[in-house]
Amino acid sequence: MRVGDKIRTMIRSFLRIEPANRQSFQVQEVLDWQGNAFQNRIWYRGDASELNEFYRQFPDRSTQRFWSAVPTKGLEIRKIHTGLPKEIVETLSGLVIADLNEIIFPAGEDTQDAAKSELWERIAGENHLHSLLVRALNGCMVIGDGAFKLSLDPALSELPILEWYDGDRIELVQRRGRLQEVIFLSHYPKGCTLREHYGYGYIQYELLHGETPVGLDYLDETAQLQNIAFDPSFCMAIPFRLRESNKWPGRGQSFFEGKTDSFDALDEAWSQWVHAMRTSRPRQYIPDNLIPRNETNGALLKPNAFDCQFIQTDHDLTEGATNQITLQQAAFYAEQYNSTYITALDLALQGLISPSTLGIDTKKLDNAEAQREKEKTTLYTRQLMISALTEALERLVDVTFKVYATANKQPVEDTAVDIAFGEYANPSFEAVVETLSNPNTPMSIEAKVDELWGDTKDEDWKRAEVQRIRAEQGMVELDELSLADEVEEKWDESQGSEQHVPDEPEGISEATQAGV
Repeated sequence: MRVGDKIRTMIRSFLRIEPANRQSFQVQEVLDWQGNAFQNRIWYRGDASELNEFYRQFPDRSTQRFWSAVPTKGLEIRKIHTGLPKEIVETLSGLVIADLNEIIFPAGEDTQDAAKSELWERIAGENHLHSLLVRALNGCMVIGDGAFKLSLDPALSELPILEWYDGDRIELVQRRGRLQEVIFLSHYPKGCTLREHYGYGYIQYELLHGETPVGLDYLDETAQLQNIAFDPSFCMAIPFRLRESNKWPGRGQSFFEGKTDSFDALDEAWSQWVHAMRTSRPRQYIPDNLIPRNETNGALLKPNAFDCQFIQTDHDLTEGATNQITLQQAAFYAEQYNSTYITALDLALQGLISPSTLGIDTKKLDNAEAQREKEKTTLYTRQLMISALTEALERLVDVTFKVYATANKQPVEDTAVDIAFGEYANPSFEAVVETLSNPNTPMSIEAKVDELWGDTKDEDWKRAEVQRIRAEQGMVELDELSLADEVEEKWDESQGSEQHVPDEPEGISEATQAGV
């Protein structure tokens, strides 16, 4: 063994590393799922009085949030809520639903199933589909998740009834990550709660008075409900979420998760700005002898900002009097407050939506290219929402037709559907035309027409437009066989016009060969 190996062996023998002792940590959650959902809903409602009252009762007061802080008596300030959380949610949902173009039921190549399309139009019209989807997106962004509930009520309609329940009104029963049933919670008078168990092939009802189960006939509203069974291949409830929660497995994650402190800081920055603006108002000091008096009793008149600007009186005879009106105003550092506000605003919007989408130009860049660059965060969030909504809509349409078939005692079958969404924050139509009209653009005429018109025109119109453009440019397509047929026809005509020379008799031919 070499000397170096011996030294390394000795070092290893002397270097003894003892493993760390196992330690346990216990962290108490401040809010459970229902409490967190209620907190997010309070932020979405956007009422300053409700925020102040909620955080005064918040379990964790050690963080000293702005909304939970109690000012010293005599130093109260006005607490203002900016309303930003509600603006974020409603703007994003409006962008997505406004771009929902159509729902297509393909029956074959370039054809649609007219019967299903007409039936879906009736169902969507009765259930106000767009408003329903807006509530669903808002609920998922605020609460975290929710579920569509389908039901049948012949007294109201012969078509399936679609309803949306936010995540704080449902319970999800899962086994190994797979959904087993959805429990919808409905609260009634007398402290009763109706639990509707929607599973695969069944709907069961359970009425609780407090924590005690009672019969469905306990309330008039639930007396007519009956448990039903149907085809076990589908469930009449469709859960929907945009993100998966990392705190509560199997549930959705709200867009407000991790943002409530940023919203609190933004409200504090704006409230401080308004308070500083209020305290820096100009103050006018007027000597007593310069204040106008009532001509009758000599009492001092109350100041009026509109007509008591200049007053001419006699000089004050007191010693050291200056006889002047002084105007004082504290310094107001608007730039510093604006910088603080923009920083808090950026943190509140980070990862959710671009300020430009809300009409906020924090960088003072007005050109179109800069505006589109600042819309990227909105595009990412919008794409996430469209992907989740497309999948949910496909399942919702499929289950709706299965429910309709079940109600009319028809065979249950799967329904394929295509969801078409428009595009957002694209260049203007004039800019696209200018780009595509450039002859150096490496695109075919078909690709240019499809890129220019997108989903606004059907395929037949696009093909006709391509033919018109080709005709204007002198590129007329001919049938490949037409030219060959024309040449062959002319050849046949020319051959038919020549004189026909009859064959010589056999004897004459032999005599000619013999030289006779």
